[in-house]
Amino acid sequence: MALNADRLSRTFVALCEIDSPSKGEGKLSLFLQDLFRGLGADRIFADGSAPLTGSDCGNLVVRFAGSRSDAEALFFNCHLDVIHPCAGVKVRRIGDQFSSAGNTVLGADDKAGIAILIEVLTSLREEKRPFPPVEFIFTTCEEIGLRGAKAFDPLSLTARYGYALDSTGIDNVIVGAPASCAITAEIHGLAAHAGLRPQHGINAIHLAAQAVARLQLGQLDADTTANIGLITGGTATNIIPDYARVDGEVRSHNLLTLQATIAHFQMVFADVVAGWHDPAHLISTLPSLVFAAPEQYPLMDLAVDNPAVVRARLAAASLGRSLRFIKAGGGSDANIFNAAGLATAILGIGMENVHSTSENILLPDMLRTAELVSSLITC
Repeated sequence: MALNADRLSRTFVALCEIDSPSKGEGKLSLFLQDLFRGLGADRIFADGSAPLTGSDCGNLVVRFAGSRSDAEALFFNCHLDVIHPCAGVKVRRIGDQFSSAGNTVLGADDKAGIAILIEVLTSLREEKRPFPPVEFIFTTCEEIGLRGAKAFDPLSLTARYGYALDSTGIDNVIVGAPASCAITAEIHGLAAHAGLRPQHGINAIHLAAQAVARLQLGQLDADTTANIGLITGGTATNIIPDYARVDGEVRSHNLLTLQATIAHFQMVFADVVAGWHDPAHLISTLPSLVFAAPEQYPLMDLAVDNPAVVRARLAAASLGRSLRFIKAGGGSDANIFNAAGLATAILGIGMENVHSTSENILLPDMLRTAELVSSLITC
C-alpha cells in the first residue's frame, strides 16, 4: 500500500497542536469526528462515559463497515489525552524527527497512534482496497488511571479482538502486562506542641518512616516491582503530626506474588503501629492504621494462540518481517479491555522519551507501524 508520508506528517502535527489534557479531550474529539465523517465512516458516536471519567467528552467510537462484511471485525485503540505539560504544544521537525518546540511534551503518546490510523484508512479508501469491518475506540483519561477504558462498554464494539497503538519501540507486540494495586497506608497519631509538650504526642510521620524503611522496594523479582511515591502529613514544624499518609503501588505478572507482597506491606505497617509504646506513660490513646490496596488495573497475558497474536504473526509474515512478542512493565487501556473480554495486543509505534519534554518520534517509524497496521487489516 502506498502511504503518503507528507500527509501523515501534516496529520500528526495537527493532532499534536490540538490541546487535549486529561478531562479536556473534547476539542480533539470533535476534530476527529469531522475528519472521520469526511472519510466516510459508517458510524461515529461518543459514549456516555463523561460523568464517570470527569472528561468534557465521552470515549469516541468510529466504525467503518468495510467491503468484506463476511470477514472478522477488528478494532484499534488509542487514547485522546496527553500528560502535562501539554498546553500550547508547538511541534519542531528536524529532518524526520518530531519533537516539542517548547517546554511541553510532544504528544506522540498517543497522537502518533491516531495519526497512523488516519493515514491507513485514508490510503485504503483511496486505493479502494477491500477490508473487513474496522472499529476505532479513542479513550479519554488514560493518563490518569485508565478511566475512559474502565467506563467503556465492550458491547459497544462488534469486534472481539484488536490492537492498542500505545508503546515505545518498533516491531514490538506487547502480549503481557502486570496487574497493579495501589497502596495506601493512613496512620493516625496524636498532635501536641513539639517544643512544649512533645511527650504528649504520637508522631505519625515517624511511624510512617519506620514502616517504609522496612519495606523492600524496586525490582523485587523478575515479575514484580514495588514503589512508595508519596508521603504526606503534618501541619507545621512545631506540631507533632497526628496524621501521615503513604501512597505507593505494587505491580506483578504473578498474581500470587502480587497478593503476597501486598500482605507483607500491610503486616509491616501494622507491626510498626502496634509496636509503638509511650516511654513517658502519659498518653492514654494508641496510634491506628487504615490500610487499603485497591486494584489499579488487572493482569494482561495473551496466549500464543490468541487471535490477536496469531493475526499479528500473519501480518508480519506478509511484510517479510519479524515481530518481538514481549511482556512490559506498565499498564494501559489494553489491560482493561482484555479483562472485559476484548483481546488486545499493544503495538510499539516508535515514540521515545514519553512523559517528558524530550519526547520524540521519527517519521520512518510511524510509516513502518502504519505498514503493519495496514497488513493487520488486510491480511
